[in-house]
Amino acid sequence: MTNGGLYASLMQTYGTKEEAGAFVLTSIESGPLMSMIILGASGAAHFEPQVFVGAVLPFLVGFALGNLDPKLREFFAPGGVLMIPFFAFALGNTIDLHSLLSPLAGLGVVLALSVILLTGVPLIIADKLIGRGTGTAGIAASSTAGAAAANPVAIAAVAPQFAPAVPQATVLVAICIVVTSIVVPILTGLWYRRFGQGMAEQTSDSLEPALQLHPVD
Repeated sequence: MTNGGLYASLMQTYGTKEEAGAFVLTSIESGPLMSMIILGASGAAHFEPQVFVGAVLPFLVGFALGNLDPKLREFFAPGGVLMIPFFAFALGNTIDLHSLLSPLAGLGVVLALSVILLTGVPLIIADKLIGRGTGTAGIAASSTAGAAAANPVAIAAVAPQFAPAVPQATVLVAICIVVTSIVVPILTGLWYRRFGQGMAEQTSDSLEPALQLHPVD
């Protein structure tokens, strides 16, 4: 579950408008939907079709309306920037530093670093090869969403066989949220200063001659 709010705020500083807007697409996997798909596909759990529909329907409705009606898209476009402070406030309220004192703290930190590594590296490669970016967006998307802490409970609610694992899983996810929320912005800033900023300056320099105005004879 990518922290869409954190990603959006980082891309407002280090990325392009298109990269910042991509946080909407992370809504597809920033919720119980992907966990349900994985568990369902592996045969570990069975979910009713309406559960999947409820998880993805709001996104699909917004996606359809925004593409079918340019006026609606223009009307709601400023909302992405407007909501960032609320994302950040909600993120801060979900971070519980006491989770770092848990006996599972060591395992949670390893899990968090694994999330950054195992998702950040492929995302950097995808950003550079497919998105033609600098890789900055890839690192910014390698965090864990605050809402992920409720994911074990949500899964256990529809698949009771996982209920015994909920307390430990919730603690591990909470630690992962705290660690990635601290480490990912630092890594994103460092990566941008080392690679992204230089590439942006090169792009600007290459475009400058084409943007010069020539006097009319």
